[in-house]
Amino acid sequence: MPLANITRVEKFSSCHRLHSNNLSDEENVKTFGKCNNKNGHGHNYKVEVTVKGLIDENTGMVMNVSDLKKYIDIAVMEPLDHKNLDMDVPYFKHRVSTTENVAIFIWQSLKDVMHNPNLLYKVKLFETDKNIVVYKGE
Repeated sequence: MPLANITRVEKFSSCHRLHSNNLSDEENVKTFGKCNNKNGHGHNYKVEVTVKGLIDENTGMVMNVSDLKKYIDIAVMEPLDHKNLDMDVPYFKHRVSTTENVAIFIWQSLKDVMHNPNLLYKVKLFETDKNIVVYKGE
């Protein structure tokens, strides 16, 4: 059976503040610069979720794209879109809301809702056009 990747792209907007409770205020400013602004800042994120698997002989699909869209709505859009990551998402209560950690949150959330989580291959998260994180569950 042939293998194929399917990628679904969605966009969401969130705000956050890069700040670690394990660092002093001075260390936070030195580490995170303007992203440590006490009032936070926002991003228009783009996420690419890729699944990989065998193409089913009967359906001709690795996964129904409408199912993938539903999983992304539940795992990404509902908890993250138009939210303050630090205040509205419990996962970030004790984690810095870096793009790396947001990608891991998305990965774990997708794994929790997918009917066949073993198909999840990659989460690619664009914080900006120039800042991109790829996470493959490693």
